[in-house]
Amino acid sequence: MEKLPHRIVVKIGTSTLTHPSGLLNIRRIQELCQVLSDLKNAGKEIILVSSGAIAMGVGKLALLTRPEDIPTKQAVAAVGQCELMYTYDKWFSEHNHTVAQILLTGSDVEHPSRFANFQNTMERLLELKVLPIINENDTISTEEIEIGDNDTLAAIVAMSIHADLLILLSDIDGLYTADPHTDASAKLITDIYELTPTLFASASGSSSAFGTGGMSTKLQAAKICTEAGCDMVIANGTFPNLLYAIAEGQSVGSKFWGKKGSSL
Repeated sequence: MEKLPHRIVVKIGTSTLTHPSGLLNIRRIQELCQVLSDLKNAGKEIILVSSGAIAMGVGKLALLTRPEDIPTKQAVAAVGQCELMYTYDKWFSEHNHTVAQILLTGSDVEHPSRFANFQNTMERLLELKVLPIINENDTISTEEIEIGDNDTLAAIVAMSIHADLLILLSDIDGLYTADPHTDASAKLITDIYELTPTLFASASGSSSAFGTGGMSTKLQAAKICTEAGCDMVIANGTFPNLLYAIAEGQSVGSKFWGKKGSSL
């Protein structure tokens, strides 16, 4: 019998957190906080990797469009990160759960002592029953030190804290045999036991329509996770309640099976 996951990293993207207008999808984020709180009540250790700082900042500042230049992006992210954490703190507090904010850059991950400090802090937060909320530090990240995307960030987090499962909540049901937006015959691949070159080639490029931003970064995340022995699921974040089924080991979305026996 498959062992159910205990330590779970959940990543949610901007497109799942917001309406097409770019403003916060209040009902969805409320549902997400409620489900994650309930999973914690059931004894699971939950870590949330959340995008959305820039989108929240755009809404808070009533900007008409997402900024293009780096200084404005970083300023908007600084405003939006406050708003994002305020929102999470408010709704998790309603369910009697304490949250903590951790912002990372690429150099934090690459520098051994800083990475070790991050791991130690995470372990202590989980011991204290805190729900860590992690995002890339968009306020200071530059091309030289950015991790690049939160799929990769979530995978690094899952690997570094020996998580049992990473769930990527996306705007698509999972990995398909073809682009489901343009090919009616595309079929959902429910179980992936090996990441083949063919699989990577089919999802190459950020413009792939397997999901917003493409499937390429998600497959890279799967590679990081599975090589560390951690399972990964891509699922549709439209309905946060599906997290219950995933945590119970049911087949939802696309599951990438970790290499069991791998060193964590």
